[in-house]
Amino acid sequence: MPELPEVETVRRGLQPVMEGALIERVEQRRPDLRFPFPERFVERLTGRTIAAISRRAKYLTFHLDEDPVLISHLGMSGSFRIEMDEAIETPGRFHQERSKAVVHDHAVFHLRSPTGAASRIIFNDPRRFGFMLFSDAAALQQHPMLAGLGVEPTGNSLDGALINALFKDRRAPLKAALLDQRLIAGLGNIYVCEVLWRAGLSPKRAAGSIASSRRASTPRTETLALAIRGVIADAIAAGGSSLRDYVHADGSLGYFQHRFDVYDRQGEPCRRDGCSGSIGRIVQSGRSTFYCGACQR
Repeated sequence: MPELPEVETVRRGLQPVMEGALIERVEQRRPDLRFPFPERFVERLTGRTIAAISRRAKYLTFHLDEDPVLISHLGMSGSFRIEMDEAIETPGRFHQERSKAVVHDHAVFHLRSPTGAASRIIFNDPRRFGFMLFSDAAALQQHPMLAGLGVEPTGNSLDGALINALFKDRRAPLKAALLDQRLIAGLGNIYVCEVLWRAGLSPKRAAGSIASSRRASTPRTETLALAIRGVIADAIAAGGSSLRDYVHADGSLGYFQHRFDVYDRQGEPCRRDGCSGSIGRIVQSGRSTFYCGACQR
């Protein structure tokens, strides 16, 4: 599933084309994805101007000139594709030809920019685990998909003191706590493995073992906060990761996977300076965890 850096990369790719554009026409090519499309989906979007595109955890929110707000999730295999009348491609080392599987193009947004340029934004989702829902702007943060989400892992508000408060007295494994969207929103399996390696922390230790009930923070919670922000920032700068069928909005592949330190590197030497260990794999809650047992404690 695309994780926060991938979703943020999609947002940044869509932003120049969609923000300020008029939705001239919408094609809804099936009644549902993971959930049914909202009632009057086409009618309520047609003629609206897209004011802004935002992200909350792994959700994209499209803010229009008036209600509703469109909430979108990519699911396992969803992606947005940009098609310009000029057929402009984005060349690059990791470029991939845009999907021609029209059968999986489930929603098409025909846009007109303020300068008159036409474009099409196509939501393609072979597995149909993605979705699009509506919310009133005033109630957006109370929407069932967004309510209860934890802090974003991209800003200075995520610091050692906050992690200390979130993890204090928690017996769940550290990896499970980091994946709990009610605590920190947007972290997924890939980046949690990378974060824990960078912080030198074992995924198996209890989350509460790095926190203190007597101090505002500990060296371990401070290190973990820096690792979270650093890994996510590096992944966004690299354009995210591409596993299986994930592609960016412009059709190009992400390449952070070429910089993984532990994920999917089972049996390979640990890359930490001075460490003679190798990367192992265990299964936690049905998910693969990659880590170095020699230096992650």
